Amino acid sequence: MFKLNRLFILILTWILVFPLIPQPSAASPAAKFKDRAYYEERGDIVWEVPTEDKCIAFTFDDGPDHRQTKLILDVLDQYNAKATFFVVGERVEKYPEIVKMQLARGHEVGNHSYRHPSFQGLNKSTMHNELNKAQRAIFQATGHKAVLFRPPGGFYNETLINVSKENHLKFILWSWHQDTKDWRAPGVNKIVKKVLSNARNGDIVLMHDYVANSTQTAEALKQILPELKKQGYAFVTISELLTHKAAPDHQLRKVIH
Repeated sequence: MFKLNRLFILILTWILVFPLIPQPSAASPAAKFKDRAYYEERGDIVWEVPTEDKCIAFTFDDGPDHRQTKLILDVLDQYNAKATFFVVGERVEKYPEIVKMQLARGHEVGNHSYRHPSFQGLNKSTMHNELNKAQRAIFQATGHKAVLFRPPGGFYNETLINVSKENHLKFILWSWHQDTKDWRAPGVNKIVKKVLSNARNGDIVLMHDYVANSTQTAEALKQILPELKKQGYAFVTISELLTHKAAPDHQLRKVIH
């Protein structure tokens, strides 16, 4: 009898208390699993651009570098390819003439932080400082104001996304199938194979123009660019690629009808 009474009390308590416990709302962003699709739908982060146009954006992180960046710029020129360079602020201060050269040749320059830290664990104030100092370094070197931001390592969270927005910077990552891992210096052939075997419309390719003691990226581009050009691809900056974004299906139906 005691056990039954105890069980009855437990059930009654659960019935009375459970409705008082706050339940996650299906409409609440905080309750939604924040995977890649969540951020893409809101336009918070760009990994690639859905488009029917044959265009690809090559991006280069961690520079500028007085040697490797120049080599890459020369190869890009050879194939009339435009690219986006995500630069590190303290390296911009060291090589301002290289950043000026990038812009003069029709390429785009984006913010890649000032010191290239891991943003994981940083507070909002420190995040702001990293982006602001990099912006100032780019502007002082070139008179150009960057409009794109890519975090080192591809790290993101709600705080960093908001900091990027507050600094009027578009948050750009890269196509997962186009991470060349060239910073590991894996060999020219591996870099070439990675890009060519995975090329799709609207790709954002991740490369680096500052890799210690390696010119593999520039050498790989000498094979990648002519082959993709034969396939009909155009090589564009991130900002240009964004203009090729296909309208969502419901918008396309409106245009058709």
